[in-house]
Amino acid sequence: MNFDEFRRRADAVRDIPLEAVLTCCGAVRDRHDRARWHTERGPLSVTGAKFTNWHGGSGGGAIDLVMHLAQVHVSAAVEWLEQRLAASHPAPRQPTRATSGRPPAAPQGYGPLRLPAPEARLLDRVRRYLTQRRGLSAVLLEPLIQSGKLYADRRGNAVFLLVAGKPNRPVGAELRGTGPRVWRGMAPGTRKDLGYFWIGTPGSQNIILCESAIDAISYWQMHPPCICISTAGVRANPPWLPGLLARGYALHCGFDADEPGDAAATQMIALYPAVQRLRPPAHDWNDVLTSRR
Repeated sequence: MNFDEFRRRADAVRDIPLEAVLTCCGAVRDRHDRARWHTERGPLSVTGAKFTNWHGGSGGGAIDLVMHLAQVHVSAAVEWLEQRLAASHPAPRQPTRATSGRPPAAPQGYGPLRLPAPEARLLDRVRRYLTQRRGLSAVLLEPLIQSGKLYADRRGNAVFLLVAGKPNRPVGAELRGTGPRVWRGMAPGTRKDLGYFWIGTPGSQNIILCESAIDAISYWQMHPPCICISTAGVRANPPWLPGLLARGYALHCGFDADEPGDAAATQMIALYPAVQRLRPPAHDWNDVLTSRR
């Protein structure tokens, strides 16, 4: 591929809205500051067509944002945008390259998975946060703790493992702060395309998709005859979703009752008409749970 061809491809995707890129990458918009997003690379702010990483550095345009979030070179970022978002956000100046029809591939360059080391002395802090502030049942949490799917790290964060396959091989982790400041993130090297956090009733054919591990546990606590999966952010088309449908599961999209959640649910159902929308009566399933206390 020559330089002119690459420049044409880059021009076709560089103006994709940053909010669309963040949503597709599983970033979460801050509830109190609409310009702020929580990402696997830390918090960042979006102002128009530019973003600023709170830990230093800034950039402009969709290509720069993918390079920052996925830590990939420019050609991989362009290809990722072509496969994921070009069709739904066509460039006004010239058409985008046709895709191969294969499922979109995540950009390469995540690096090795680096799960936080468990810190047993802070486990009680995590337990208190989840039971007292989030209203989760200690009886439900204990099997997760005993299996290693939930633990505390050295910062006192709650760590929820993402696993793949019947061996439950770890492929990442959701991190949730337990202090006074709202914070969430992902373990470095997490591959959300390969697996997910889940909790549920073995043998159930009903799967509820939630935006976070805490929401998944919350829903199962209220409606136990099901399996609850966290997509670790708003994700309309996780690569493992078709496999679950092919195995005969009845899937319900339980994303948050807000603009990103509704938009992603609509997109998911357009791609997979068998999926049904299950909208929380409050903002999210943990809000529903805590409102019942």
